[in-house]
Amino acid sequence: MMSEKSLIPLFVARTLRRLLPLLVLGLVLSALIALPLYSDARVSSFSINNSLQNAASLGLLALGVGLTMIIGEFDLSSLGVYAIGGMIAVKYGADFPVVGLLLAMLLAVMVGGVQGWIIARTGVSSVPLTLGGYIIVLGTSHLVSDSQTLAYANYDVGIWLDSVFGGILSPRIAIVVGIFLLTGAFMKWTRMGREIRAVGGDRRASRASGVQVDRIIIGVFIASACLSALGGGLFALSTAAAKPDLGLAPFIFAVTAALLGGVSLAGGRGGGMGILMGVVSLSLLETLFSLLGTPVYMVNLIRGALLMIVVVIEAPDLRRSLVTLRNATAVR
Repeated sequence: MMSEKSLIPLFVARTLRRLLPLLVLGLVLSALIALPLYSDARVSSFSINNSLQNAASLGLLALGVGLTMIIGEFDLSSLGVYAIGGMIAVKYGADFPVVGLLLAMLLAVMVGGVQGWIIARTGVSSVPLTLGGYIIVLGTSHLVSDSQTLAYANYDVGIWLDSVFGGILSPRIAIVVGIFLLTGAFMKWTRMGREIRAVGGDRRASRASGVQVDRIIIGVFIASACLSALGGGLFALSTAAAKPDLGLAPFIFAVTAALLGGVSLAGGRGGGMGILMGVVSLSLLETLFSLLGTPVYMVNLIRGALLMIVVVIEAPDLRRSLVTLRNATAVR
């Protein structure tokens, strides 16, 4: 039985992990507020709006990836679905943008459903499977567009989506934040939300307690694909263009934001509001770099270093090793 003294560090560690999204957001906001003290640059409502627009562009991709991480999986195909979602929304939503978005999400349901079913039924690792899914979806995206950027002629849709109200908000930002709020409420207040975390924490125990693990896995992968497709579609309509290949930068942003938002690599921890704070924090951080005139290569180095630091801190084997070392030291 652990002593009261040994429980204190565990309590502190758990508290820090739970408050990580809020702490990161607070540090970034503090840096922005203090910006005039060490630079001639100033933070304006326009800068904040740009940050939130960037958060809206990649937020749903981060949410989708984060949900699969919560159940202990990893959806690499979400980046491809994000790209093809934009292609379909632009190609088939010229007159009715909602139709284009619905078609993109319909394809996402099929992609996510197939991958989730294979993972649930066979127990195969999600990483190589979804990597194959990413390659297939990316190839399909090039096929749909003939490897060309598709233009969207209905500029009014993009103008409306990004029209500013309240100084820093837009309809697109409001849509994305609304989805995050609904997801956060679902994860916190519903039985299925608690079961999603339980599946990520201990899949075998979840099965033993009657949780429909296979359905949870399939449902989460469908949700991940739909969120990615919707995010890519809204982004493409907003910019009036869709590219078949967006590179790895959006996915790196999504994974980093999810980890900063308190999602555990081991699964079983995380939620919509935490991921939202991670997305906003990373977007504001990039705005800070832009205001300071930081070179692109330095931004990439800092972003990569930040991702590596969070990954190392969150590594379950590292935590177990530190706990074992601490217990051994206490015994001596």
